[in-house]
Amino acid sequence: MPKARLATVSLAGCFGCHMSLLDLDEALFELAELVEVDRSPLTDIRTMNDCDIGFIEGGCANEDNVHVARLFRKKCRLVCAVGACAVTGGIPALRNNIPLAELLATSYLQDVVDPGIPNDPELPMLLDKVYPIHEVIRVDHTLPGCPPSAQAIALFVKQLLAHEPVSLPYKELHYD
Repeated sequence: MPKARLATVSLAGCFGCHMSLLDLDEALFELAELVEVDRSPLTDIRTMNDCDIGFIEGGCANEDNVHVARLFRKKCRLVCAVGACAVTGGIPALRNNIPLAELLATSYLQDVVDPGIPNDPELPMLLDKVYPIHEVIRVDHTLPGCPPSAQAIALFVKQLLAHEPVSLPYKELHYD
Protein backbone atom coordinates (compact mmCIF):
# COMPACT_ATOMS: atom_id res chain seq x y z
CA MET A 1 0.00 0.00 0.00
CA PRO A 2 1.47 3.40 -0.91
CA LYS A 3 2.32 5.82 1.85
CA ALA A 4 0.24 8.92 2.40
CA ARG A 5 1.89 12.16 1.27
CA LEU A 6 2.30 14.86 3.93
CA ALA A 7 3.29 18.47 3.29
CA THR A 8 4.05 21.05 5.96
CA VAL A 9 4.66 24.78 5.98
CA SER A 10 5.36 27.48 8.52
CA LEU A 11 3.79 30.89 7.82
CA ALA A 12 3.53 33.76 10.35
CA GLY A 13 4.49 31.93 13.51
CA CYS A 14 7.49 30.79 15.49
CA PHE A 15 8.19 27.32 14.01
CA GLY A 16 7.24 25.76 17.36
CA CYS A 17 4.78 23.33 15.79
CA HIS A 18 7.50 21.95 13.54
CA MET A 19 9.74 21.66 16.60
CA SER A 20 7.00 19.60 18.28
CA LEU A 21 6.93 17.36 15.22
CA LEU A 22 10.67 16.84 15.62
CA ASP A 23 10.09 16.14 19.33
CA LEU A 24 8.56 12.83 18.29
CA ASP A 25 12.16 11.62 18.47
CA GLU A 26 12.26 7.85 17.76
CA ALA A 27 8.54 7.88 16.90
CA LEU A 28 9.54 9.79 13.76
CA PHE A 29 10.62 6.42 12.38
CA GLU A 30 7.07 5.10 12.92
CA LEU A 31 5.70 8.18 11.18
CA ALA A 32 8.14 7.67 8.29
CA GLU A 33 6.61 4.22 7.77
CA LEU A 34 3.18 5.83 7.34
CA VAL A 35 3.89 9.00 5.36
CA GLU A 36 6.17 10.35 2.70
CA VAL A 37 7.03 13.97 3.34
CA ASP A 38 6.54 16.28 0.40
CA ARG A 39 7.11 20.04 0.66
CA SER A 40 8.38 20.90 4.13
CA PRO A 41 10.91 23.19 5.79
CA LEU A 42 12.12 20.06 7.61
CA THR A 43 13.33 18.59 4.32
CA ASP A 44 13.90 21.86 2.44
CA ILE A 45 11.68 20.54 -0.37
CA ARG A 46 10.07 23.62 -1.88
CA THR A 47 8.10 22.17 -4.77
CA MET A 48 4.77 20.56 -4.06
CA ASN A 49 2.95 17.58 -5.48
CA ASP A 50 -0.62 16.55 -4.74
CA CYS A 51 -0.72 15.44 -1.11
CA ASP A 52 -3.07 13.65 1.20
CA ILE A 53 -2.47 15.92 4.20
CA GLY A 54 -1.18 19.46 4.48
CA PHE A 55 -0.16 20.91 7.84
CA ILE A 56 -0.12 24.70 8.01
CA GLU A 57 1.55 26.32 11.00
CA GLY A 58 1.21 30.09 11.47
CA GLY A 59 -1.31 32.63 10.27
CA CYS A 60 -1.36 34.80 7.16
CA ALA A 61 0.45 38.10 7.71
CA ASN A 62 1.54 38.90 4.15
CA GLU A 63 0.70 38.20 0.51
CA ASP A 64 3.15 35.30 0.29
CA ASN A 65 1.46 33.58 3.26
CA VAL A 66 -1.90 33.81 1.43
CA HIS A 67 -0.36 32.44 -1.77
CA VAL A 68 1.14 29.44 0.06
CA ALA A 69 -2.09 28.75 1.99
CA ARG A 70 -4.06 28.75 -1.27
CA LEU A 71 -1.49 26.43 -2.89
CA PHE A 72 -1.90 24.01 0.03
CA ARG A 73 -5.67 24.11 -0.37
CA LYS A 74 -5.34 23.24 -4.07
CA LYS A 75 -2.74 20.52 -3.59
CA CYS A 76 -3.90 18.81 -0.36
CA ARG A 77 -6.90 16.57 0.09
CA LEU A 78 -7.00 17.54 3.78
CA VAL A 79 -5.70 20.84 5.14
CA CYS A 80 -4.96 21.03 8.87
CA ALA A 81 -4.40 24.27 10.78
CA VAL A 82 -1.80 23.32 13.37
CA GLY A 83 -1.12 25.43 16.44
CA ALA A 84 -2.55 28.62 17.91
CA CYS A 85 -1.20 30.90 15.18
CA ALA A 86 -2.88 28.93 12.39
CA VAL A 87 -6.09 28.38 14.37
CA THR A 88 -6.58 31.88 15.86
CA GLY A 89 -3.74 34.10 14.62
CA GLY A 90 -1.81 33.55 17.86
CA ILE A 91 0.92 35.90 19.03
CA PRO A 92 1.44 37.48 15.55
CA ALA A 93 -2.20 38.63 15.62
CA LEU A 94 -1.42 40.91 18.57
CA ARG A 95 -0.60 43.49 15.91
CA ASN A 96 -4.21 43.44 14.70
CA ASN A 97 -5.21 46.27 17.05
CA ILE A 98 -2.64 48.62 15.52
CA PRO A 99 -3.36 50.21 12.12
CA LEU A 100 -0.80 49.02 9.57
CA ALA A 101 0.45 52.57 8.81
CA GLU A 102 1.09 53.18 12.51
CA LEU A 103 2.79 49.81 12.89
CA LEU A 104 5.15 50.52 9.98
CA ALA A 105 5.89 54.06 11.18
CA THR A 106 6.70 52.87 14.69
CA SER A 107 8.89 50.04 13.41
CA TYR A 108 10.77 51.80 10.63
CA LEU A 109 10.55 55.57 11.04
CA GLN A 110 10.69 56.43 14.74
CA ASP A 111 13.88 56.35 16.78
CA VAL A 112 15.92 54.44 14.19
CA VAL A 113 19.34 55.20 12.73
CA ASP A 114 18.37 54.99 9.06
CA PRO A 115 14.59 55.57 8.82
CA GLY A 116 12.70 54.18 5.87
CA ILE A 117 9.94 51.69 5.30
CA PRO A 118 11.32 48.75 3.26
CA ASN A 119 10.11 48.87 -0.31
CA ASP A 120 11.66 46.01 -2.20
CA PRO A 121 9.81 43.84 -4.72
CA GLU A 122 11.38 40.78 -3.05
CA LEU A 123 9.53 41.53 0.20
CA PRO A 124 5.90 40.38 0.33
CA MET A 125 3.37 43.09 1.14
CA LEU A 126 1.99 43.00 4.67
CA LEU A 127 -1.74 42.42 5.03
CA ASP A 128 -3.91 44.79 7.06
CA LYS A 129 -3.89 42.21 9.86
CA VAL A 130 -2.83 38.65 10.64
CA TYR A 131 -5.52 36.20 9.59
CA PRO A 132 -6.03 32.69 10.97
CA ILE A 133 -5.93 30.13 8.17
CA HIS A 134 -9.69 29.45 8.14
CA GLU A 135 -10.30 33.09 7.18
CA VAL A 136 -8.21 32.62 4.03
CA ILE A 137 -8.95 29.04 2.93
CA ARG A 138 -11.23 26.16 3.88
CA VAL A 139 -9.68 24.09 6.68
CA ASP A 140 -10.62 20.45 7.25
CA HIS A 141 -9.11 19.94 10.72
CA THR A 142 -7.55 21.99 13.47
CA LEU A 143 -4.97 20.99 16.04
CA PRO A 144 -4.75 23.65 18.74
CA GLY A 145 -1.82 24.27 21.06
CA CYS A 146 1.09 26.61 21.41
CA PRO A 147 2.58 24.40 20.25
CA PRO A 148 0.66 21.14 20.25
CA SER A 149 2.62 18.37 21.94
CA ALA A 150 4.50 15.74 19.98
CA GLN A 151 2.07 13.13 21.34
CA ALA A 152 -0.93 15.16 20.13
CA ILE A 153 0.60 15.48 16.65
CA ALA A 154 1.33 11.75 16.48
CA LEU A 155 -2.18 10.78 17.55
CA PHE A 156 -3.69 13.39 15.21
CA VAL A 157 -1.76 12.01 12.20
CA LYS A 158 -2.60 8.40 13.06
CA GLN A 159 -6.31 9.20 13.34
CA LEU A 160 -6.27 11.08 10.03
CA LEU A 161 -4.48 8.24 8.25
CA ALA A 162 -6.88 5.67 9.71
CA HIS A 163 -9.82 7.80 8.51
CA GLU A 164 -11.04 7.94 12.11
CA PRO A 165 -12.72 10.96 13.67
CA VAL A 166 -10.07 13.18 15.18
CA SER A 167 -10.56 13.02 18.92
CA LEU A 168 -7.70 13.98 21.19
CA PRO A 169 -7.82 13.43 24.96
CA TYR A 170 -8.06 16.54 27.12
CA LYS A 171 -4.53 16.02 28.44
CA GLU A 172 -3.29 16.67 24.89
CA LEU A 173 -5.33 19.85 24.45
CA HIS A 174 -5.04 21.73 27.74
CA TYR A 175 -2.70 24.68 28.16
CA ASP A 176 -0.58 24.94 31.31
